[in-house]
Amino acid sequence: MDIIKSIEHEHLKEKIPVLKVGNTVRVHQRIKEGNRERIQVFEGIIIKKQGGGLNATFTVRRIASGVGVEKTFLIHSPLVEKVELVRVGKARRAKLYYLRDRVGKAAKTREQIGARIEDKEITIKEAIVEEPVEEVKEEAPVAEATETVEEAPKAEMKEEAKTETVEEAPKAEEKKETKKDEE
Repeated sequence: MDIIKSIEHEHLKEKIPVLKVGNTVRVHQRIKEGNRERIQVFEGIIIKKQGGGLNATFTVRRIASGVGVEKTFLIHSPLVEKVELVRVGKARRAKLYYLRDRVGKAAKTREQIGARIEDKEITIKEAIVEEPVEEVKEEAPVAEATETVEEAPKAEMKEEAKTETVEEAPKAEEKKETKKDEE
């Protein structure tokens, strides 16, 4: 693996949310103010997604006090705590820049009818768990003797099963004959 890719792989989040353009989301972002740290929520419509890998971003737009505000978030940023899905929107294009010119209710996307609001996540990195290797002890003469003893009863059981199916067949024919007689 390339050195840059291996370093980027370490910084990727294990699970990322499924983000689609047109959805309304709540982004919980960690904000540092001096020594204090708090979480601020930014709710709006995703107007674009771009990039890939560690540099993947999404832009969220909302209207605050009559002014349109757009904020771009890195998907794999440690400052982004979580992304909640509020509404599933219906978008027919990849970038919704036309929402910038709209005001009020026109600045929203249509809601997809019958869509379930589920916070789905994609697993990027799976935790690698190393299992301890067990030592196998070989006892060849004893193991072969037990296998031959076990095979004999299995063969007898197969023969018994065959005889049962043969006996069931005439019973089925008798039932058909009784049904014909009743008619």
